[in-house]
Amino acid sequence: MLSVTKLLCDSQNFGDLLRYNENAHPRRSGAAAGYGPVVAWNMTRACNLRCRHCYAAAGSRPADNELTTREAKELIADLAAFRVPALLLSGGEPLLRPDFFALAEYAGSLGLRLTLSTNGTLITRELARKIKETGVSYVGISLDGTGENNDAFRGRPGAFAAALEGIRHCVAVGQKVGLRFTINQHNLTELEPIFDLVDGEGIERVCFYHLAYAGRGSAMGDQDITNRERRRVMDLIIEKTLDFCRRGKNVEVLTVNNHADAVYLYLYLAKKDRKRAAGAYRMLRRNGGNRSGIAIAAIDWEGNVHPDQFTFQHTFGKIRERKFSEIWQDTAHPLLAALRNRQGLLKGRCASCRFLEICNGNSRGRAEAVYGDYWAPDPACYLNDDEVLAGMED
Repeated sequence: MLSVTKLLCDSQNFGDLLRYNENAHPRRSGAAAGYGPVVAWNMTRACNLRCRHCYAAAGSRPADNELTTREAKELIADLAAFRVPALLLSGGEPLLRPDFFALAEYAGSLGLRLTLSTNGTLITRELARKIKETGVSYVGISLDGTGENNDAFRGRPGAFAAALEGIRHCVAVGQKVGLRFTINQHNLTELEPIFDLVDGEGIERVCFYHLAYAGRGSAMGDQDITNRERRRVMDLIIEKTLDFCRRGKNVEVLTVNNHADAVYLYLYLAKKDRKRAAGAYRMLRRNGGNRSGIAIAAIDWEGNVHPDQFTFQHTFGKIRERKFSEIWQDTAHPLLAALRNRQGLLKGRCASCRFLEICNGNSRGRAEAVYGDYWAPDPACYLNDDEVLAGMED
């Protein structure tokens, strides 16, 4: 996750303490010294929508073998003891899990920082108030366009209006809320309307996700945007972020799941402001780029532990057999060990990229989906050879 706002405008947000922490280390098995990783927990596979790009391939019913309330509480207690700095509650649609609030309250009582990833369509004013009272620090609501374009992508008429109402209910009760937008060919023209929506609705955060070729999204590889379009997207994001900063608008803008964005942003700054570019590079080096299997972990509805939420095809262990904290620290698993020392395993342009220390090979899931090789270059790297293979600038 790249904070465009932090690097362009030196904003201050909680996530930046994790992303650019001076005590972070590219190969350490946690977000910073003494901490476990940030964990995304897909609490349930059930969902009331059917999004084309759903990496979890969620359905209308829970999976047959989802963690029980007791098992979930045991997991939460272990995460708290392991000093996980943030727990992302996701799905499917996590609000469909009957014990959602019992589990969220229990996690909060143990001091875990909670974020909620939801489609927002179920959030009434009363529910928004309950989410806030439970202590959820942030609610991320997914929108992939405006009006009918979003509804077609998400498989339900009225989904946009319902999600927008959910956002408004969160804003009304003082619950921090933001948008999550996955970029693809179907909604490329919606970027400016989404920025207008964020501006007009007083939304504090917007995350632009690059498409993951996973779950139902694995069938959308040919519907991803081109590398030329990725550059135009980043130009627009930079322009809009700077406009928010100039106008004093407190909006956090981030991109997710393509670490080429970090390099592109650094190269932009190097042409505009060498001093800021040097500071940005230091922060990006602390972050270390893609840290799946290092500072990012995912747990699915059955308790399987994965490198991240986009690579469920690889499993390190099952929490029904061992605690998450034990699994995460056991580098006897060959892939877990490899991810923490991946630079010598990367192939193609990734292996010789001069920005490897701030990208770390980008998305392994996309590489495997396209080339059948986990260590192949990420096909969504849109940087040209002159940018990444030339000698380092002064």
